[in-house]
Amino acid sequence: MRYRLTFIAGLALGYVFGTRAGRERYEQLKKSARQVAQNPAVRNATESAAHNGRDFAEKAFHTVSDKVGDRMPGSVTERVRSLRERGQAGEADDWGTTNT
Repeated sequence: MRYRLTFIAGLALGYVFGTRAGRERYEQLKKSARQVAQNPAVRNATESAAHNGRDFAEKAFHTVSDKVGDRMPGSVTERVRSLRERGQAGEADDWGTTNT
């Protein structure tokens, strides 16, 4: 319930600020956000964070699989295996990024 109220408050606040600022301000903010996203330092930091997250997830996977072992149901094991194989293909995912 708390998250729903926070979301509604944020939506209302965004609407009020958006209507006051107008279309020009929106376009200016959009252009600034695009410039920040295309900045090489930001892109490197994003890629580094994604790589570190994948490394952490892989370590966590090995730790959990060592502790849990064969106690997982077969359906869960198959799902994890299929997700790992899909992630190691090096293809673009649903968001257009690659697993580098």
